[in-house]
Amino acid sequence: MLFRSRVAIASNTRLEWIFADMAIMLSGGATTTVYPSTGDEDVEFILTDSNSKILIAEDQTQADKAKNVDSVHHIVLIDGEGDGEKVLSWAQLCEKGEAEIAKNANLIQERVDQTGPDKLATLIYTSGTTGKPKGVELTHSNWCYEGAALDGLNTIQEDWLQFLWLPMAHSFGKVLMAAQFQIGFPTAVDGRVPEIINNLPVVKPDFMAAVPRIFEKVYAGVNRQVKEDGGIKESLFNWAFKVGRTAREKRAAGESTGGLLGAQLGMADKLVYSKVRARMGGNLKYFISGSAALSRDINEWFDIVGLTILEGYGLTETSAGTTINRPGNIQIGTVGQPLPGTEVRIAEDGEIMVRGGGVMLEYRNRPEANAEVFGDQPPGPNRWFATGDIGVIDEGGRLKITDRKKDLVKTSGGKYIAPGAIEAMFKAHCPIAGQVVIIANERNFASALVALDPDAAKQWADANGKTGESIADMAKDPAVIATIQEGVNALNGELNKWETIKQFRVIPQELTVDDGFLTPSLKVKRKVVEEHFSGLVDDIYSGGN
Repeated sequence: MLFRSRVAIASNTRLEWIFADMAIMLSGGATTTVYPSTGDEDVEFILTDSNSKILIAEDQTQADKAKNVDSVHHIVLIDGEGDGEKVLSWAQLCEKGEAEIAKNANLIQERVDQTGPDKLATLIYTSGTTGKPKGVELTHSNWCYEGAALDGLNTIQEDWLQFLWLPMAHSFGKVLMAAQFQIGFPTAVDGRVPEIINNLPVVKPDFMAAVPRIFEKVYAGVNRQVKEDGGIKESLFNWAFKVGRTAREKRAAGESTGGLLGAQLGMADKLVYSKVRARMGGNLKYFISGSAALSRDINEWFDIVGLTILEGYGLTETSAGTTINRPGNIQIGTVGQPLPGTEVRIAEDGEIMVRGGGVMLEYRNRPEANAEVFGDQPPGPNRWFATGDIGVIDEGGRLKITDRKKDLVKTSGGKYIAPGAIEAMFKAHCPIAGQVVIIANERNFASALVALDPDAAKQWADANGKTGESIADMAKDPAVIATIQEGVNALNGELNKWETIKQFRVIPQELTVDDGFLTPSLKVKRKVVEEHFSGLVDDIYSGGN
């Protein structure tokens, strides 16, 4: 391996990803992360822009994406056979490494000694909805800071087991690895997203980080199953959550939850809450949520059953960790207080500004983008970074995100709407919905495009005598539309008049990462969806039915 080289990894989350990243950093190189779902054109751009010399590919499909990239001299196949020269198998790479260490037992330490804290460690390309991705340069000191800051919170213990499934190509996954290096807890690794819920009762983790979509699916799945069971099970479930909500309200008001209410809580826990916790493995101390807004209703639902979610905030440009709620000081609806050593302030226009050890070095080869986020501040560790997010800081020093600066939209009547906040709220009211895209910019009213959740849609079809009905058919089904309308009506009851959803259309297909509608961290590419389904949007605003 060439000293100081960029080495790209194109693979799903697995042990080999972590081992490769550790080896790259210890050898003095820097890891270029590549989501395996990234298309050929963007992979070619990333590998070329980063000047990556080596590609560690999960399989031949990922390796083929580099066939037109001149800078890549060697390819390592995690799954597959190599020729022993330009293309190496994983086993052949390990053999070469062992041979080099046999020649010089101090090789690794020598490389580490030559790698300072301000040297490039990771290059992560942000998955933008338009234009080419931007390469975020993160240093060894960025990750060391994050690990030390998270350790300083004393919220994760050395003997706790983590379940890690997040994409390691994303900064959220990388920051958890930094925390493990600092604290020393063990981790179970399985990047297969469809297996997360099945794995939880097997792994029995003490903590797990996830994006909101995972919590939404758990919430929707449990509530859907209870409704299908009906009868006494449904009545008992509803009673338990009524008791839980009453207890939450009393705690918030500083009132006692003892006496009869305490007895009811004990019964609700035995008959309902404990069973939900068991489905999550039974040992969870905390969930950690980040990457996008989490519905307040869903967060409160988890809290009632005794599954605490520590919602946090950060960007790739801030090494993922910027703020997080602390156990015992959680305020649902906020993303918590800054990590130790990080400062957060609100600019005059409401934009969130961040300064601290997690802030990136710069965007690679993008002087205009660097000027946009750093202004004319001189290079150095004390620069304020403009996040592009809008927020406020409450009296307890906790940050609340209200929306993306560029995503705030204004109706033709001059009213501002924050689509992200409304979209997050909608998930709690409509379990059959997978994603929702709010449309309102320069329109005379707000509308929505709704994509069905494939699992929820299948169960709905089975329960309503429509087994086998496709997503496209369900998008036109009057009963499906009526179900979504119920959710819209409930949502509208919580919104200002100008924010309410007057009309919606159901998207006739599933939205996936592979089709380019979602980022690898499962966030909706709102503009891409709106443009692709412009016919549905036109139908809404032309008065169509």
